[in-house]
Amino acid sequence: MAAIYITEPGCVVGISNRQIVVTKNKIKQLQEPLIKIDRLVLIGNIQITAQAVGVLMEEGIDVSYLSRSGRLRAKLLPVESKNVFLRVAQYERYLDDEFQTRMATILVEGKIHNACALIRRYMHNYPDMNFESELQSIAKSLDKLQTFHSVDEIMGVEGISTAIYFRTFGKMFRGNLTFEKRTRRPPKDPVNAILSFGYTLLTNELFSLITAHGLDPYIGFLHGLSYGRPSLALDLVEEFRQPFIDRFTLSLFNNDVLTEEDFVPVENKGIYLTDDARKRFFEHYERRINESFTLPNTDTETTFRKQFRTQVVRMAQAIQQKKTYQPFRIYE
Repeated sequence: MAAIYITEPGCVVGISNRQIVVTKNKIKQLQEPLIKIDRLVLIGNIQITAQAVGVLMEEGIDVSYLSRSGRLRAKLLPVESKNVFLRVAQYERYLDDEFQTRMATILVEGKIHNACALIRRYMHNYPDMNFESELQSIAKSLDKLQTFHSVDEIMGVEGISTAIYFRTFGKMFRGNLTFEKRTRRPPKDPVNAILSFGYTLLTNELFSLITAHGLDPYIGFLHGLSYGRPSLALDLVEEFRQPFIDRFTLSLFNNDVLTEEDFVPVENKGIYLTDDARKRFFEHYERRINESFTLPNTDTETTFRKQFRTQVVRMAQAIQQKKTYQPFRIYE
C-alpha cells in the first residue's frame, strides 16, 4: 500500500472501474487501482469529484489537502473508530498527572536517544568529524530528565537538547549548503523547508493512523492541549524526526538529489520547492518510507510506514492498559 501525491495544478481526481484516475484538461495523467492505495495527498489547486470522495471514504482511504508549501489545510477521513472505551481511557490518562509525566519523559528520552544515535552514525561514516563534546552536552540534558516531575520541565530539557542537536546537524551537510538553526513559519532556507515539509507529511500520516485506531489525535501527553493542535500525533512524531526525516533530509542534499537551485523564495512565505523538485522529493520520500530495514537486536524486518502503525498500537495499549510505552529506537 502507498500514498499517491497529486502535485500538478489543475488536475481532477475521479474514479473509474475501481481505479483512481487523474486527468488534466481531460487528458489522463495517472491511473491506479484502489487496492494499491492507502492515502491520497492533494498539493495545491487540485479538484476531486464527489463520486471519488464517496468511494475513497467507503474504502477507508483518507484524503489530505496540502498547500504548495506543505501546510496541511484539511483532511477527509472515513468514519472514526467506534472504540469509545479507548478514547475514554485516553482522557483519563491525560488527567492522570503521574501517567502524563511518565509518558512525556519516555517520549523525550526516545527522541534524545535517536538524536545521539544519528550523530554517532554520522561520525562512524565520516571519521574526520568529531562531535563528542556535543554528545556529552546532550547526555547531561538526558540525565536531568529523571529529576523532573512536570511536563514543562521535561519540555525545557527537550528544548535544550534539540538546540544542541540542530547545531550539530548543521555541520553534517557536505557541500556548500549551510544550515545554521531551525526556523519555521516560514522556513528561511532549503534545509528548513525540507525539514518542515517532511515533518508535516509525517504528522499527517500519524494523524490518520491515530484516528483510524480510535484515539483522539488532539489529546497528547508531551505537547498537551492547545486549540486545533494534533498533540498526540506530534507526540509520536518526536521519535521519528531524526531516524526518518532528518536522515532523509541529509541524504537528499548530500547526494545532490536536491540543490539550492530547486528552491524559490516567495515574498513573506519563505522558501518553496519548484514543481519539478517537489515531484522528485515525493518519489524519494515514498521510496524511503517503504524501504525495508531490520529492527535493532532482532531479525524483524519492517519499514517506517509499518512502524508508524506499530507505534500507534503500542500507544493505544499503553493508554488502555496503563502500560509503559516503548518508543521507536532505530539504532543502539
